Amino acid sequence: MDFDILRTLKFLPGIIIGLTVHEFSHAYIASKCGDTTSKDQGRLTLNPLKHIDPLGFLMLLVAGFGWAKPVQFNEQNLRNPKTDVMKIAVAGPLSNAITAMILSIIFLLFVDINLAGYHKGNQILREIFIYGIYINWGLMVFNLIPIPPLDGSHLLFNYFRKYPKTYSILVRYGTFVLLGLIVVSIITKINVFPIWPVIEFLGNGFLSLFSFL
Repeated sequence: MDFDILRTLKFLPGIIIGLTVHEFSHAYIASKCGDTTSKDQGRLTLNPLKHIDPLGFLMLLVAGFGWAKPVQFNEQNLRNPKTDVMKIAVAGPLSNAITAMILSIIFLLFVDINLAGYHKGNQILREIFIYGIYINWGLMVFNLIPIPPLDGSHLLFNYFRKYPKTYSILVRYGTFVLLGLIVVSIITKINVFPIWPVIEFLGNGFLSLFSFL
């Protein structure tokens, strides 16, 4: 496996921002829905150290697949568990979409125009923003895959929460399926999650839209 340290350093800001905003958003919406579990655990913060899992972060850098510390919540404390769980689940991916849009606007207004040229430092800054934009779109799309424990599974399997045993089986085996697919992808170098066309469409599409506006 090739490891480009300079390229990795360019990834870091986008990954740190993306993971932090994602998990903070889960915690924030959970607290707004009546559960203080994440707040009590110190997760209602934009401090990256509270959200980043060291092993998951390392895997994300070297393998392209990783994870942050999952935000915990107690459904019994939620005002309307059935809908609140879905709000908490969608909060993470939605926050990454908003972050990607904000980075796109900043890039177009300040970086792409004011720092255009051939200076190496300027080029590095441009690449950091581009990576940040696509990483956040990637986090959104990947987390919407309906396989536990990804956020998309909460949206798909929310109905089964009224059947705890069935839901437990879906979550348990779904997690194994996800881990198995990730291992296969790493070993065979076959992309078992063909989500790049969607990420590219969103990244290029919104850059073009904001540029036009």
